[in-house]
Amino acid sequence: MKNAYKYAAALLALVIFFSQGLAVEARSSAGSKNLAIGITNIVSPISPLGVDSSATEVKVVAKAELTSDSADEDEEKPESTLVMTNVSTVMNVREEPNEDGVKVGVLYKDCGGKILDRQDGWTKIQSGDLIGWAKDEYLLFDEEAESLANDVGKQIVTSQSSALNVRKEASSDAEVIGVLTENTFVDLIEDSGDGWMAVDYNDETGYIQSEYVTTSFKIDQGETNAAIKLRQEAEKKAALTKNRGAVSADADEVKLLAALIQCEAGNQPYEGRVGVGAVVLNRVKSGAYPNTIYGVIYASGQFTPAQNGMVAKVYNSGKIGDANYQAAQAAINGETTVGSATHFRRVNGREGIIIGAHVFW
Repeated sequence: MKNAYKYAAALLALVIFFSQGLAVEARSSAGSKNLAIGITNIVSPISPLGVDSSATEVKVVAKAELTSDSADEDEEKPESTLVMTNVSTVMNVREEPNEDGVKVGVLYKDCGGKILDRQDGWTKIQSGDLIGWAKDEYLLFDEEAESLANDVGKQIVTSQSSALNVRKEASSDAEVIGVLTENTFVDLIEDSGDGWMAVDYNDETGYIQSEYVTTSFKIDQGETNAAIKLRQEAEKKAALTKNRGAVSADADEVKLLAALIQCEAGNQPYEGRVGVGAVVLNRVKSGAYPNTIYGVIYASGQFTPAQNGMVAKVYNSGKIGDANYQAAQAAINGETTVGSATHFRRVNGREGIIIGAHVFW
């Protein structure tokens, strides 16, 4: 009996030994795995070794992840730098953030820009070439600015090819209705996502291959004082040179007008010669003067060279310069450099359109 006890005790010890050895081996194998796998085994709810959901490690990791997610949700979005105008027509932009600041330009309705600084109810913006301060009460910010920009802005596509065909249909076999040279841009109508874009080409829908263009979002920009001045001068010049419609004239009338131009402005720039011819034609069209070139030129007390016989002398001599003939024909065709002016004289301080030595009004 005593031997049996010893035998049983020895057997139990042997079992315990092997059990502990296996446990040690299992722990040793687990410890030899890659560190990343080890971390995964700790935090993953499904692990080769299994994880107790009540274990401290899991709870801590879960809490950390929850905190991280919450931080992402609560994290404030980057402050928008977009600003849009909130005016019905136009607003001033100034050099300094106050009403007495020098005006440097203007922003129009639906113009946008980038916020550079903010101070005491004023915002310093950049809109195109215009940089200056605008009053906050006439501006929109954040979501309101973004909403308006989406409404009034437009997508622009710019050609990156030296010759990009604009086709009638979205097919490389379709008829070509135009060509976009490099850096030429047009309004985007729709990007179909199949390699073709519908664009506005001279008020007609055309199609271009999207791989040859870049796209951008465009918002109207403000104008500096210098830009306004240049634009107004260009508009004024365009108005002064807008064709006023041709008048029927025979060869003798062309010659007579050319003779008058030679007498009145033969030593002036070509634009001035056209201006003299335009004055005559403007009178013909006005209703306040005779309705023929001859009648206007020889109206009493009007053109001195016509009254003193110089025009007739030049006409009869046939020695009329080509530039004067050209100016006469241009005026008869409706061209003008002086708009609707019906008078001219040598510059004497009078306000008007000055070309060379003459002022027109």
